[in-house]
Amino acid sequence: MKSDGHLGRGHLKGREGDAVNVILTAVGHNLRRVLAWLRALLTSILITLWRAAAPCPVVKPAS
Repeated sequence: MKSDGHLGRGHLKGREGDAVNVILTAVGHNLRRVLAWLRALLTSILITLWRAAAPCPVVKPAS
């Protein structure tokens, strides 16, 4: 998880430092997941709005 989270060496000392590092790693991982979900949601909203705002093609009757 540390390598995926782009975290280096833990600079906090002892067991408490290790525990804090684990929590911070998990928080960073979850924030990245939330941001990815929000990015996907915003993309789908913008695509829907763009399609709704696009003018419908006018079909001319056959003469």
